[in-house]
Amino acid sequence: MKTVLITGAAKGIGRATAEAFSAAGYNVVVNYRKSRSEALVLAKTLKNAVAVEADIRDRGEVEIMFATAKSIFGGVDVLVNNAGISLQKQINDISNEDYNAVFDTNMRGAFFCTQAALPYMIEKKEGAIINISSMWAKTGSSCEVIYSASKSALEGFTKALAKELGPSGIRVNAVSPGYIDTDMNKNISPETEAEFKNMTPLMRLGRAEDVAKAVLFLADTDSFITGQILSVDGGIF
Repeated sequence: MKTVLITGAAKGIGRATAEAFSAAGYNVVVNYRKSRSEALVLAKTLKNAVAVEADIRDRGEVEIMFATAKSIFGGVDVLVNNAGISLQKQINDISNEDYNAVFDTNMRGAFFCTQAALPYMIEKKEGAIINISSMWAKTGSSCEVIYSASKSALEGFTKALAKELGPSGIRVNAVSPGYIDTDMNKNISPETEAEFKNMTPLMRLGRAEDVAKAVLFLADTDSFITGQILSVDGGIF
């Protein structure tokens, strides 16, 4: 039985992804930092799952998390770098703390988790890493400059790493969600939601489950897909 580790898995896209992988027969490591109660409840509802607290911005905590996954399940076959934070501010209002918080979570955290996952995958000559990006990596978003930049960096990381790890049998891809109805977007006005819905050819907002299905698809062991950015945006871009 294969094992998936999903960062930021207590809510939203991470939670839906954990549920999808569990239904597909995977062991699931549910990573969380603050949402302890939600993570524990989720792990209890899934088969062969464990919730592990770790701040992915801290290399030491990441290494402990992967050691825990190895002690329980033997290793991690699929890594989903899902944890991320957004920031809506005009550029002149962005502080050093704001900048560091976004890049440390969205990019540095994915970097640390990837490094921790690789020894097991390289030994097996098999593995999959799926990074959760954003449509704003492609188009940019006004007043979300740092968020957009961090996701663009993650996509560059994805493409370069796919070339580096391909000879080791490890595939690296990203999923780029459009407007998804999750807590991250809860502060967006009803008018903006309606505008996004009208702009989307499928005429609806995305669901966390839509993204989860794409992530599970990219984890397929026999796949010939690597270095790709799969848009799950209803055709909006």
